[in-house]
Amino acid sequence: MIRLEVTKKLSGSEGYFDLSLNLSILPGTLQTIYGKSGSGKTTLLRILAGLVKPERGYIEVNGKVWFDSDARINLPPQKRKIGFVFQDYSLFPTMTVWENLLFAQEKRNDGKVRELLELTGLLALKDRFPSSISGGQQQRVALARAVLREPEILLLDEPLSALDQKTRTNLQDEILNFHKQFNLTTLLVSHDKQEVFKLSDKVTILEMGQVVRNGTAPEVFLNRNTSNKFSFASTILSIRKVDCIYLAVIGSGNELFEIVLTENDMDDLKVGDEVLVASKAFNPVVMKL
Repeated sequence: MIRLEVTKKLSGSEGYFDLSLNLSILPGTLQTIYGKSGSGKTTLLRILAGLVKPERGYIEVNGKVWFDSDARINLPPQKRKIGFVFQDYSLFPTMTVWENLLFAQEKRNDGKVRELLELTGLLALKDRFPSSISGGQQQRVALARAVLREPEILLLDEPLSALDQKTRTNLQDEILNFHKQFNLTTLLVSHDKQEVFKLSDKVTILEMGQVVRNGTAPEVFLNRNTSNKFSFASTILSIRKVDCIYLAVIGSGNELFEIVLTENDMDDLKVGDEVLVASKAFNPVVMKL
C-alpha cells in the first residue's frame, strides 16, 4: 500500500497554486495522474522519487515511511526503491544497452539482464549505444532498466509522448505486460486520454494541483447520463458555419470527424474544449467535459 499526502507550492502560467494531494494506491495497481501541462503531475512523481521536497506531508510505501514533515524524515532518492522512466529516456550515452541495464542493478545479475533484453526484443542490440537505436528502442531500454531496480513503485513520466502513434501503441502493450508480469505498482503521468483509458486501473484528474475526479477510467471520463450506442472523449479542433449549420472538426487518435452542432451547442462550446461525443439513434450528441 502506498499512502501519499503532500502539499507543495508551485508556480504556473496563471500564478502560484498549491499542489495538494491525498492518495492511496493498492499494490499491483496501475494508477494514472491525468491533467493538463502545469497541473502538478510531474512534480508529484519527483516528490515520490525524493527529487523534490514538499512543504508538508507524509509518504509511506509498503509500511516504510519515506517522508514525514512532522517527524523530519526525508529518505534520499537512493534509499527509495523506485524505477523512474523519463520523457527523454535519460540513458547513459557512453554505455551500451547492456551496460545501461547492468548499471541499474544493486547486485550484478547477468541472467536477469538477458531475460529483460529478450522480453523487450533488444538482445540483438545489447552492444549498441543509445544514439544508434530508435526512440522506441531507447524507451524499451529505459523501461527495462527501471524494472531491473526491482522497484516498490514504477514511475512513468509521459514516457511515450515523443513517439509516433504506432510505436506508442506497441509500447503501451509492453508497459501493460511489464506491469502484470512483474506484479508492479505503477504510477503513470499522461495527458493522452486514449492511453490513460487503455492502461489504467485507477485515474486521478488534477487541475491546478487539486484532485477534481478520481475513479476508474470509464467513471472519470464517460460517467454521463446518456444512453449511448457509442461514445468517445475528444477535443474540438475547429468550428465553421456552413449555410444554417455549424460543423465541428473533432480529433480522435489519428482520425478526424466532422460533427453537426446545433445553435444551442454554440452557446456552450468553443475550439479547444474537451467534449464527449455520443450517439443516440444515429444522432450525435456533443457534451462539454
